[in-house]
Amino acid sequence: MAESTSTQPGQPPNIYLDPSYQTPERVKDLLSRMTLTEKIGQMRNPAQAIPHLNIPAYDFWSEALHGVARNGRATVFPQAIGMAATWDPALIQKVASAVGDEARAKYHEALRRKGSTAIYQGLTMWSPNINIFRDPRWGRGQETWGEDPFLTGEMGSAYVRGLQGDDPKYLKTAACAKHFAVHSGPEKLRHTFNAKVSLRDLNATYLPAFKKLVTEANVEAVMGAYNRTNDEPCCGSSFLLVKTLRGDWAFQGHVVSDCGALTDFHAGHKVTNDAVESAALALKAGCDLSCICTYDRLGEAIDRGLITEADIDRSLERTLTTRFKLGMFDPPADVPYTNIPLSVVNSTEHRQLAYEAAVKSIVLLKNKNNILPIREETRKILLVGPNAASIDVLLGNYYGLNDSLTTLMQGIVARVPEGVEMEYRPGCPLTQPSELKDWSLVMAPGADVTIACMGLSPLLEGEEGDASMSEDQGDRKEITLPAVQTEYLRKLALSGAKVVLVLTGGSPIALGDLEDLMEAIVYVWYPGQEGGKAAAAVLFGDVVPSGKLPLTFPKSLDQLPPFEDYSMTGRTYRYATEEPLYPFGFGLSYTHFDYSDLALDKSTVRAGESLSIHFTLTNTGSTEAEEVAQIYLSDLEASTIVPLHSLIGFQRVHLKSGARTDITFTITPEMMQMVDDAGERILEHGEFRVTVGGCSPSERGVQLGASAPVSTRFTVVE
Repeated sequence: MAESTSTQPGQPPNIYLDPSYQTPERVKDLLSRMTLTEKIGQMRNPAQAIPHLNIPAYDFWSEALHGVARNGRATVFPQAIGMAATWDPALIQKVASAVGDEARAKYHEALRRKGSTAIYQGLTMWSPNINIFRDPRWGRGQETWGEDPFLTGEMGSAYVRGLQGDDPKYLKTAACAKHFAVHSGPEKLRHTFNAKVSLRDLNATYLPAFKKLVTEANVEAVMGAYNRTNDEPCCGSSFLLVKTLRGDWAFQGHVVSDCGALTDFHAGHKVTNDAVESAALALKAGCDLSCICTYDRLGEAIDRGLITEADIDRSLERTLTTRFKLGMFDPPADVPYTNIPLSVVNSTEHRQLAYEAAVKSIVLLKNKNNILPIREETRKILLVGPNAASIDVLLGNYYGLNDSLTTLMQGIVARVPEGVEMEYRPGCPLTQPSELKDWSLVMAPGADVTIACMGLSPLLEGEEGDASMSEDQGDRKEITLPAVQTEYLRKLALSGAKVVLVLTGGSPIALGDLEDLMEAIVYVWYPGQEGGKAAAAVLFGDVVPSGKLPLTFPKSLDQLPPFEDYSMTGRTYRYATEEPLYPFGFGLSYTHFDYSDLALDKSTVRAGESLSIHFTLTNTGSTEAEEVAQIYLSDLEASTIVPLHSLIGFQRVHLKSGARTDITFTITPEMMQMVDDAGERILEHGEFRVTVGGCSPSERGVQLGASAPVSTRFTVVE
């Protein structure tokens, strides 16, 4: 392998260590002092130390999906899909800021103790996951912000801003938008799969959230996906990385591969002959950093004439720039985040934030005869279910750990008033059939309320290699409850028990006839360390549920296209025509909200003009509570396939009983645009419908108790 160095004679010494110089000058100075071998040593996630330049080893691989992950103690917030159910970007930014504080504190403590950091101990956080959760079978859907590109963009942007901070010079941590792009299962095929997608679906559904994080939230990094998209491996895609990311969106940060993804070029996708060709293809396309594999072969790629040292320099400039923006080459006193104390980790303030996020994530799906909140006159409660005492269902995947994890059982037991009789029985296993006699079926009819903690577990759904009880390498073959749980719940209800079903999970669950048999249904997701406390607060009425579904719950797999089909036809609330079990945006309350007086400032607008809408939201119930008001737009005269409804805005509103508020919202020309068959955003004239309510437009939502939406129309003219 050729060896070279590009040190320039007469260059001032140590510019890279002098904060008075601009970052590009410092990066170029540092590059000029490296040999080719040293440069190549920086091109994978475990970047090697360069002792003569006083550069310690650094591993870029750290995780922060819903808290600092895989690095010991940390505050565990609700899984991302649960945080999406809060529909509260301001809260999510606070959560991410707390996560960034903990990452900083742990990073600097590791440096002080050991003089270096290891994998998962860094400041380059490979989060958030903003892939579209297009199919409930995907085990990693729990990591996402749901099925809607607008909601995903809003919540993902808030998470990025919180992680990265607001200092004009330094990043608190570096966030990473992943997995770019068109990536949402199947897990077992991800190393070979070719996602075929139309330019219309690509630009209407799969790319908007990435664009928003890049162009508005200024995310520092983007991670490429394992799969191919329209025949090109994502981590070496000219269309995705060169034309779209660097070209159309002018992305200035760095691109990292998913872990082992470059090996898939030759081993899975068969688009190259060996690791050297794979490394060259990825580097030339603008993948700046390889996780784990192939970039140790870049020297051979130079010797073969596939790349040049200038190609390495271009990518290395980008990753080094990130490290400079993190303050890694500056005196600690100059960097505002270096003195964050280790005491922030799982602090009282962060635990309270985790509790607030968990409370606001909980979605009330059913409440027959207002059985919830549990009444004061209740004298006997039976708690059952395999997930009642489970730590796993608090954590989801990509999680941290601490000694303050509150299970559902612990939270409920801590809240039950003295004098109320309460017993616990597991009831049934998570998945395994059981023929044993279960006394809980005898006890339940005598209880005023039976709280059944059932549902999914990270053991059943997750990433390839993580969900050890999944029959499909992390994905779900069925979207119903495990059969043993369904059978048990049916027996429980038919015995005469009044069952409040508390469901855990990271994806939709089809309930079939169980939906009719339950008195109440509460979805708590994978709620994090304060999950038990939050669930108890909702069940006993200390707080009013206000979470809204960030994705559609189908009635069955019969309503879905094949898993491998990436066309959006028939998927999500935007394109599906069949009535779901629970619609996108749905979630009940202990009070009732009315939407009224929807009005436009004009009924006709010229193309390019904005339009103001006004409506009134009233809490007509007897309980102070929060509501998420949602605004949807429908293009009624489009020249091609467009969404039936598109979320264009939402607002979380707190109202006392009987109070009302007037809400004003501006519909911009960009919101009126459609994506044509060529993938271009255009604005056509014609009629549009605006709908506001507490759920996506759905007859099913109203049947289930959601507030009746109100709508009106306007026309765009040339």
